[in-house]
Amino acid sequence: MTTNPTDTAAVGSLKVPGARLHYEVRGEGPLIVLVGAPMDSAAFAPLAELLATDHTVLTTDPRGINRSKLDDPGQDSTPQLRADDLSRLIARIDAGPAIVVGSSGGAVSALALAQTHPDQVHTVVAHEPPLIELLEDSEQLRTGTEDLIATYLADDVTGAWKKFFAQANITMPEPLIEQMFGGERDPQQVADERRWFAHEMRASTYWQPDPAALRAATTRIVVGIGDDSAGQLCDRTSRALADSLGTEPTTFPGGHIGFVETPDLFATRLRMVVREG
Repeated sequence: MTTNPTDTAAVGSLKVPGARLHYEVRGEGPLIVLVGAPMDSAAFAPLAELLATDHTVLTTDPRGINRSKLDDPGQDSTPQLRADDLSRLIARIDAGPAIVVGSSGGAVSALALAQTHPDQVHTVVAHEPPLIELLEDSEQLRTGTEDLIATYLADDVTGAWKKFFAQANITMPEPLIEQMFGGERDPQQVADERRWFAHEMRASTYWQPDPAALRAATTRIVVGIGDDSAGQLCDRTSRALADSLGTEPTTFPGGHIGFVETPDLFATRLRMVVREG
């Protein structure tokens, strides 16, 4: 491992089947894993620093994203593969069982981990997993997903993002979308984005959890929803997941990426949720 000069993270890599994973470790104490998909470890760094005062905090770039390189760049990223990666990383750190906090596609990864390796995770906080198969209009949402993926792969990037935000029921002015996705952009960001559309979005959003297995497992499952996400697609999917588990969703500050917007408030709420368990 090497030290990242910008913060307290120790940086390492782990060879796993089909990939080499970039990961970062901060702090000491009970293990918390912060994971996204496709979001990489950099997005979680401010939250990780806050939690590292009394926890060991593990973050990672999911396979195929940024510094986690694939042997086969055309490989699809599935929740099962990402769960196996998390299992191997937790074993590598040897500080489990862990609290795993997953955001969006990372929440799907965390749920898959709870189903396949429940002994390694005592608590999952699944923050806004986009599990559209749990909804009554899943067929329509699948059609929309296929359309926006096709639009992106036809190189209409801003058109794809407009469709994405519309389906997600997230208000985003068209001029802002053009500004964010239509101009000069970081090549790594573009590569990660393209991989998400081409090789990850379907598997993450079409994945179907096993509610009976999750209810039967010893792992505590907390379904998180942003305070500002009311009416959005991931608010709907999260409520449907909580209902299938016979639980109530837990609110967190901010919206879909509240941990990025206000990491201090998110950390305070997360500590409270963990203590309640």
